[in-house]
Amino acid sequence: MSKWPTLWKDLPLAVIDVETTGLDPLGDRVIEIGIIRFEHGEVVETYGQLINPERSIPDESVKITGITDADVQDKPTFAEVAGEIHARLQDVGLVAYNLSFDRSFVRHELERCGLNWPEEAPTLDPLIFARQFFKNHPRKNLGTVSKLLGIPLEEAHRATHDATVAGRVLFAFADRLPEDLAQLLLLQAQWEAAQASEMSGWRNNRDGAFDSLSDALGEQPIGLGPAYIYGDEADPLRALYMSVPEATD
Repeated sequence: MSKWPTLWKDLPLAVIDVETTGLDPLGDRVIEIGIIRFEHGEVVETYGQLINPERSIPDESVKITGITDADVQDKPTFAEVAGEIHARLQDVGLVAYNLSFDRSFVRHELERCGLNWPEEAPTLDPLIFARQFFKNHPRKNLGTVSKLLGIPLEEAHRATHDATVAGRVLFAFADRLPEDLAQLLLLQAQWEAAQASEMSGWRNNRDGAFDSLSDALGEQPIGLGPAYIYGDEADPLRALYMSVPEATD
């Protein structure tokens, strides 16, 4: 962790959102990407790009995103913008709402271009925190959670709008999260493990494809066991204690 600041709020963040032709990162393609850079809770750079997937966009994706074949026919392919996308992911923490979905698509697109997802970067997923703090609410998708927090989402399922709101959701949770980056990553990992066990039937399968649209959008209901909740607040000391193996003779 020496490369990264002690406090997560001091970490520059690239908040990512992608719109795609479907749910399978191996076979489907990105049609829009947004990367919003946050520093100390404020937006300092907005990058958004429509991308030509070099195939027809299915009707279901058009219905969700509003992005049509005509919108992308004169836009660059991912390969043509891969370098600038990759550059924006360096030396920052990486954030996405339902990170596994966006990361899987960006990773596969980069790998097709001979580039790598920055595995060493700290990653944060506001959906994991939303599932904890709104555990009794039936929906946890970005639109619902942003509304619960009083954060306007002007144009859902468009990449720069969703990425901006995902970043604002993360910072709206700040008072309920540990300030220390290492503690936050540990707590997030524990909550994610508990949530995965609760949602085993909804998880993405081994090749990275998502089982349903609700899986991709993070809309499944979930309840957490008592070992991972302390009232409605994060308790980093409890999380750290639980991570230490018991002593044996």
